[in-house]
Amino acid sequence: MNILIFGATGMVGQAVLRECLLDPGVTRVVALGRSPARETPMGRLPEAAKLDDLIHTDMYDYSAIAERLSGFDACFFCLGVSSAGMSEAAYTRVTHDLTLAAATALAQRNPQMVFTYVSGRSTDSSERGPIMWARVKGRTENALLKLPFKAAYMFRPGVIEPLDGIKPKSKVYRAAYVLLMPYLSLVKFLWPQAALTTTRQVGKAMIAVARTRVSKQILEVADINAL
Repeated sequence: MNILIFGATGMVGQAVLRECLLDPGVTRVVALGRSPARETPMGRLPEAAKLDDLIHTDMYDYSAIAERLSGFDACFFCLGVSSAGMSEAAYTRVTHDLTLAAATALAQRNPQMVFTYVSGRSTDSSERGPIMWARVKGRTENALLKLPFKAAYMFRPGVIEPLDGIKPKSKVYRAAYVLLMPYLSLVKFLWPQAALTTTRQVGKAMIAVARTRVSKQILEVADINAL
């Protein structure tokens, strides 16, 4: 498979990048972003010869690189920002509008592509709930599911435990995870059905839906872990 990854330097992006590089069924990985995926906080990448960086700064316009966006079997869209301190209009632009700009460009050139979007637990598919970020994520999911891809999957992870040297890109999130890690282990031991997953499980699950079609398009934590 030829795989395209957005957000390969973020925590989830690092996870799926690592699993793609390790998977013998993945022949080529292109990481599209503003900075090289080889500079992930994870450090040294396995099987890095498979990886090509495609540096692109305008995430709302892909006309300049249109000829390089064809021939992919799957796209793992792992870009995302926190809604903290943002208005709904601003959050919509960097979540819904940015994602749809990329997805629309890819759908035009890759009708056999499987598109996987990292959303969030408690996303609001009705688009009418009281929580702003959940409405915007729900609107984004619904729009993606209407595009003419071979298949599209919405991943809704809960709390993600970082493994394999993977770290959040944000220093604030890194500090938070340092504080939370002992409690995550305790929660997993006491409540194995809790809404927890790992970076490794998320990465492997994304490859699984790219390889084999599954019945659900919206995948919650339990679905991700089962895959």
